[in-house]
Amino acid sequence: MSNRSKKMAILTAGGPAPGVNSVINAATLEALNLGWEVWGIRNGFAGLLDDDFKRLEVSDVAWIHYDGGSRLGMSRTHPAKNGDLRPVVETLRRRQIDYLVTIGGDGTASGCAAISHAMGDAFRTVHVPKTIDNDLPLPGGIPTFGFTTARHLGVQLVQNLMRDAKSCHRWYAVVAMGRQAGHLALGIGKAAGASITLIPEEFGDGSVTLDRYADLIDGSVIRSLAHGRSWGVAILAEGLVHKLDPAELRHFSAIKRDNLGRIRLSNLELGVLVSDELNRRLERRGLDLQFNEIKLGYELRCARPVPFDIEYTRDLGFAATRFLAEGGTDAMVMTNRGQRTTLAFDEMRDPDTGQTRVRLVDVNAESYLVARRYMQRLTRSDFENTEEIERLAQAANLSPQEFVDRFSYLVKDEPQAFAWRPEMRNILPPS
Repeated sequence: MSNRSKKMAILTAGGPAPGVNSVINAATLEALNLGWEVWGIRNGFAGLLDDDFKRLEVSDVAWIHYDGGSRLGMSRTHPAKNGDLRPVVETLRRRQIDYLVTIGGDGTASGCAAISHAMGDAFRTVHVPKTIDNDLPLPGGIPTFGFTTARHLGVQLVQNLMRDAKSCHRWYAVVAMGRQAGHLALGIGKAAGASITLIPEEFGDGSVTLDRYADLIDGSVIRSLAHGRSWGVAILAEGLVHKLDPAELRHFSAIKRDNLGRIRLSNLELGVLVSDELNRRLERRGLDLQFNEIKLGYELRCARPVPFDIEYTRDLGFAATRFLAEGGTDAMVMTNRGQRTTLAFDEMRDPDTGQTRVRLVDVNAESYLVARRYMQRLTRSDFENTEEIERLAQAANLSPQEFVDRFSYLVKDEPQAFAWRPEMRNILPPS
């Protein structure tokens, strides 16, 4: 029987998120405390394919929990090069790695599960969920690490934009990261007090037109103007792009296409499209306002983590190593109310698609109701009062009938609870 030390390898993959280094720090320190060897794999799964390993000692990870980014580097390389996992398996076996810790999102979790299956029963794996999108299936509203810091910095940046918008009498269309879910956009918009926030979840199934997005924001502009505010900030979740009908997008020249002329949805500049459409409308109606597009994302991912994310990720790093030490494998590790918990890889997947389940914003939850009630957007109550219709139409440079014909469809199926009483909303001070 071999007396060699157990060997644990750590890799970080996908995009950065605040707190990655803190997980590396805690997982490494606990493994060293157990007498294990710890190896960092550089640049994610690419490092596994290239056999790019670095031995980690206390001096390599001490105090890195304060830092943004990843000391190990990251990539979006898939471990199965050309569908073949054998190079990865050969590297892990040659190096006699017993345990693998992966830190990443759903794609990284899937790669970790595939490696675990290929390596066999003697090999143990654990995944630490990371994404500023907050869309992994953690229970009980537990955030994914990095989300809290990204939201914190996003709120600070949007508050600065709001001051600029107010000072210069302009509007900003801010696109926040969130490939499928609107958690980050809604979190930033709600905490910063943005004029309006649009997320894909509010539109249900099916496609949406660019005009509808523009109409919703246009309505926010009109409501603000009607009550003396010539400025504002609209937050748009990046995932709104994937709700758009590709057939409609052919009419827009700013869209990038591949060499076959097909629209590249991933390269769509949502904020530019919406801002350009709104600027054309405002000019046609003779309103002296301007929309500018801002994208928030990359500047959030490598921010220094806030204390919540540092504490949270140190717990996660410790939990990952302890889970392996106690015989666990093939699961995502989490903490809930200070206690370690896990979710098996099989339980993370949608049984119909086989893909990792995505946690979406619950638009039926009270927290979303609060967000909607504090937005400056048109509601059903605006179309139930003749005096209010006239005020809004005048602000839009439209006749009352033109205003109703243009915008009333937006609130046709809106729950009454989303609207403040007009006398409450209208006491907000003008700019």
